[in-house]
Amino acid sequence: MKPNERLKELADAPLGRLIMRFSWPALVSMTLSALYSIVDRIYIGQGCGQDAMAGLTLVFPVMMIFGAFGVFVGAGHAAVLSIKLGEGDRTACEKILGELIALKLLFFFILPPLVFIFIDPILRLSGGASVTAGAFEMAKTYLRLVVFSHLFAHIAFGLSATMRSEGAVVPSMICMVVGFGVNLVLDPIFIFAFDMGVAGAAWATNIAMACSCAWALWHYRPGHSAVRLRWRRIGIYRAYLAKACGIGLSPALQQLAGSLVNVSLQLAFAYWAADEASATAQVASLGIFQMVTMFFVMPLMGVQQGIASVMGYNWGARNFRRVREALFLGLWTSTAVVTFAAAVEVLAPVPIVRLFTDGADAEFIRLAAGDLRVSNCMLWCIGLNVVASTYFQSVGRPRTAILLSLLRQVVCLIPCIWLLPYLARLTGICAPATAIWLSMPISDVLACLATVPSFLAHARFLARVGRSRRGKDLVY
Repeated sequence: MKPNERLKELADAPLGRLIMRFSWPALVSMTLSALYSIVDRIYIGQGCGQDAMAGLTLVFPVMMIFGAFGVFVGAGHAAVLSIKLGEGDRTACEKILGELIALKLLFFFILPPLVFIFIDPILRLSGGASVTAGAFEMAKTYLRLVVFSHLFAHIAFGLSATMRSEGAVVPSMICMVVGFGVNLVLDPIFIFAFDMGVAGAAWATNIAMACSCAWALWHYRPGHSAVRLRWRRIGIYRAYLAKACGIGLSPALQQLAGSLVNVSLQLAFAYWAADEASATAQVASLGIFQMVTMFFVMPLMGVQQGIASVMGYNWGARNFRRVREALFLGLWTSTAVVTFAAAVEVLAPVPIVRLFTDGADAEFIRLAAGDLRVSNCMLWCIGLNVVASTYFQSVGRPRTAILLSLLRQVVCLIPCIWLLPYLARLTGICAPATAIWLSMPISDVLACLATVPSFLAHARFLARVGRSRRGKDLVY
């Protein structure tokens, strides 16, 4: 499909078919993005043991911080690109794309060197002081090898987001397919055939990231995309920087909050554990929880990215009725995805956990399966919060999007992580570790209830301006 035809489809195609066409490639892309880490954990859990699983869990919050910057630039610029495409301003679109590349390069020269220099205190801050020495050394090995190669991943993921904004959802999906396919093939070769352990997993990831980046840049060759990637446009533009960063701040803070949550969980488990072995087991169980939740939640993110392009384009075109229809279709789809995820994790946690272990430690399998069942039993509640955050991000209302993004993880979850174990010890209702896991379903319910007022207010606004003949001239 030609670039101009893709843009016309955003405005005129039947919404259900359009959302499906946009969402399934985004869903596949996000799922494969999650599988980058999940495949590493499965192979490492099978071949390297519990210490290696705990080591990669220590690295996970650092990778989330890296991902937060990627989302900060990628999601914000993709959202502004959607709006500018709706307005028909192609010059602005080229500058936005060039600014995205410039900020990715800037990131490369600042954050990775800092992580490399201060790697020991960073890992200790995320709970490394309480795990075994073997787990700590494996974390250092992995992080040292992948820290600089994340430039490739950031460029690939950022350009993948802008592809979706112009309607090129299949090329965006292929960008992720290329990286995942390379990682899937190289992981067992490096880990098992070459006996490289966690270092092999790191090198497989590095090569996969480079391949994804090469595909993304190839898509933006002259005459192939709706927006030209012109090297002379690479730079910082004050006219678009604040808007794009303001929109991208919401998902970035959500990622940073996720990193803070994971650090809090690791520190809480370490504090309440009886010894290093118990702390390592809980951190390894947390690693399985992270990967399983990521696998089931990433499709939800894919659905949201699919509807974000539709909402952003039609908001820019002042087609408010279409924005409202996309919003509610996204809500029902998201709720179905997370309800299915919750059902699978509650009803069949043991087979899932066995994927990440060699099966020798039955006690650990029982522990991790119970943790998984408790932590995600109310996951079906989060659909409303996620789709509301996506809506406000897509239509250029970053403050509300930021508030909703932080609601579940910062406002609700982190206080529960630290307060509930004390209450459990005082009352004797359950073990402190169980109380830490219970903080997650409690925060899911609280965030859902708190999202309802703002969601209903904007749903009514969209219904009102969608019926009005002056809808194109109205703002909220």
